[in-house]
Amino acid sequence: MKTIEFLRDYPELFWPPCLAALCLAVLCSSLSVLVVLKRLAFIGQGISHAGFGGIGVAAVFGLAAADLSPAGILAQFGVVVAFCIASALSVGALSAGRGAGKTHEDTAIGIILVASMALGSLLVREYAPTFQWENFLFGYLMNTGKADATVAGVIAASGTATLWIVRRPLTFWAFDEPSATAAGVASGRMRFVLMVLLGLATVAAMRLAGVVLASALLVLPGATALKLSTRLAHVLLWSLITATLGVIAGLIVAFELNWPPGPGIVVSLCLMYAGATAWQWSRRAW
Repeated sequence: MKTIEFLRDYPELFWPPCLAALCLAVLCSSLSVLVVLKRLAFIGQGISHAGFGGIGVAAVFGLAAADLSPAGILAQFGVVVAFCIASALSVGALSAGRGAGKTHEDTAIGIILVASMALGSLLVREYAPTFQWENFLFGYLMNTGKADATVAGVIAASGTATLWIVRRPLTFWAFDEPSATAAGVASGRMRFVLMVLLGLATVAAMRLAGVVLASALLVLPGATALKLSTRLAHVLLWSLITATLGVIAGLIVAFELNWPPGPGIVVSLCLMYAGATAWQWSRRAW
């Protein structure tokens, strides 16, 4: 198999992207359940496209040149991460109201998305007209190096640890926000934590593998798991299994058939969702 040959003969070239993808799968699988429960399916699209606004802000500080030093690239990434997290928190703030004045999550995401895109377009046009922003927004997984894989590992570890620490109030809030608030759970704090983690996960996945994969990892594992079980522990386990198997299957397809890895992973996740849906239908029929 080409997969085994590539991983054995070119470990420095192919192991970093594989490990980075698996790290992102671990973090996104847990977040995916919360995303589906809170109906934030388009949050990945909104935050990842908000990265364009972050690039515009970076351009103002001269961090959008093609010949940036490693320190400049790191600074550019930091600006984009900060902007995307701010965008995620803005979505949370807009959708935190109640009653007639509440802005629904999908509307809030749409507002932040178009505002960030417009801001980024104007700033890039003014301060860095030759910048190829597509190279940042639509990453290619196989270009991932050791440094990128390390960053993905740190984000995954810190994000997973945070989720574990706040797992009980966060889960209660995700399943039944009114009851959680009445029971004393700080809804604002839970929303803040979730939005920050979504921002970090989305930017990391976007930077490594593109917008499509970032969105897929934040939606499909949780949606598949909720088709297979209604018990929380089982749902989280199925989400992790789905994300991990989807990444592994997509990478194998990429190696064997010379496909781009991102679309291969997305197709694998979609097929597993279709299989879970068929299993749910058959179970109900019987």
